[in-house]
Amino acid sequence: MSLELEGKVALVTGGASGLGAATCRALADTGARIVVADVSEDMGRAVADELDGHFVRVDVSRMEDNHAMVRAAVERFGGLDLVHLNAGVSSGFGVDETFDLARYRLAMGVNLDGVVFGAHAALPALRERGGGAMVATASLAGLTSVPFEPIYAANKHAVVGLARSLGPALAGVNVRFNAICPGFADSPMIDPIRDGLAEAGLPVIPAETVADAVVRLMTSDATGECWFVQAGREPGPFEFRGVPGPRAETV
Repeated sequence: MSLELEGKVALVTGGASGLGAATCRALADTGARIVVADVSEDMGRAVADELDGHFVRVDVSRMEDNHAMVRAAVERFGGLDLVHLNAGVSSGFGVDETFDLARYRLAMGVNLDGVVFGAHAALPALRERGGGAMVATASLAGLTSVPFEPIYAANKHAVVGLARSLGPALAGVNVRFNAICPGFADSPMIDPIRDGLAEAGLPVIPAETVADAVVRLMTSDATGECWFVQAGREPGPFEFRGVPGPRAETV
């Protein structure tokens, strides 16, 4: 048990299964009090009951639901210290004839709006406690090109950019904001491609490995970092190249 997190209040979106459920368990092992937020009521309540936590039904693409989940955490446990903005969906289409507007709105609403709305809703509660930590789930798809999932890559690139920018922006109020960028990790999202990954010899990252990296980020001094999690490698901050600076025109 980490004395650093014992008694802290942690909120996890998408906490009913996969990476979110693993993070709920990892945080509970540190002694944190857990709020499980998800659209899946039965599975979410089961995780919350297992950890003596609290469940709240949340559609993260709705601003009012994000504010409601923060209120629920504060009302149940007296405050909020840690937030894992983890809820996510795949897309599975491009901008050609496969494009589907409703699925596009869903993917952007959950994967990007859910992070922005969640950060906006949680920030006042974290500031009320004197600071805290937020970790958003991005993806390796936010660090490289993904031709077979361009919409998913687009919203995950946006989460990466948000984390890199919000980290330093919130440092003055003692709120650390980072992103976690796993490869193919064990979650329901990879179920449709699980057999293909096995045939290609690509290992699936245990959900617990990602959860441990999230806890490490929450207990570190890091902010504005995007940590990769890849099979067979130690998780750590991705090193971005700097953009070229301006040059004076030569005469």
